[in-house]
Amino acid sequence: MGAANKVPGVSGGIVAFVGGFYEEFIYALKKVNKKAFFLLVSGRFKSFYYYINGPFLWVLLMGMIVSYFSVSKALDYFLLTQETYVWSLFFGMILGSVYYISKQFKQWNSSTILWGFIGLGIGVSISFLSPAKENDHLLFVFFCGMISVSGMTLPGLSGSFILMLLGNYVLLLVDSVNALYDTFFEIIQGDFSFWNNPKRLKTLKILAVFTLGSTAGLVTLSHLISVVLKRFNAISTAIIIGFISGSLGVVWPWKETIYKLNELGKPLLDSNQHKIILNYQRYIPSIQEAATWWAIFWMGLGFVILMALESYAHKKKQ
Repeated sequence: MGAANKVPGVSGGIVAFVGGFYEEFIYALKKVNKKAFFLLVSGRFKSFYYYINGPFLWVLLMGMIVSYFSVSKALDYFLLTQETYVWSLFFGMILGSVYYISKQFKQWNSSTILWGFIGLGIGVSISFLSPAKENDHLLFVFFCGMISVSGMTLPGLSGSFILMLLGNYVLLLVDSVNALYDTFFEIIQGDFSFWNNPKRLKTLKILAVFTLGSTAGLVTLSHLISVVLKRFNAISTAIIIGFISGSLGVVWPWKETIYKLNELGKPLLDSNQHKIILNYQRYIPSIQEAATWWAIFWMGLGFVILMALESYAHKKKQ
């Protein structure tokens, strides 16, 4: 989930949904409420831990942190060097998730089909929106945190892609994370020079506010979603299937990045010297090129990996 949440177009919620622990994840987050707060402040830490399903959340959180600083680093590298094949792998995995969830869903009727198409329409519409300009105002950063966490709570809605649309993907998921990573290792080496680095301190403050916003969004959204899942389970699942299907447009492997240009026709740079992405130009590849078949191979591999993971999850349930 940690690695998936960082990749634009891929939802960590899909991992939870297909892995079979999505509802447990949502209901565990729902337990972060007034009672949990009372148990915490009264010093009943053991009761608090088990009340919020601590063993489950702790393992999930640690796995996400480890993957965010390890697997996601590898993903960053391959997105720069083998972008088409990475998108192909994720396209295949999402295609596999759509196939599996649709196959398991037994409540198709005129109403759920309609809601499925509504979810599909929203997903496709979002995938073709243009990114905004970067904004480091702390209130907006807090809002970005609340919105981006949707990738964990709503399968098919990529929080990192939403950040890209809001213009703050690079600032919050690249620059801020790298600043924390560098600061952490400097502290281990006994180097505290970052205290005299205003730019680093500002970036770390932005990351702290973003984290607070994400935490607030995670708790509030989980309460809302748990109610929706309980009352409208069939409709919710149909919308999720449509939404995930619509998100395939975001991870379509064959696309060219369109950058915002200045008067001289050169890409404009943001405050951190990154090229400002305007949108993507998608195209149909030529089947005569070897690279196309390699991309299809990775797409198929992604599909197989998803099916294998689901088969493993199914055996564990039995």
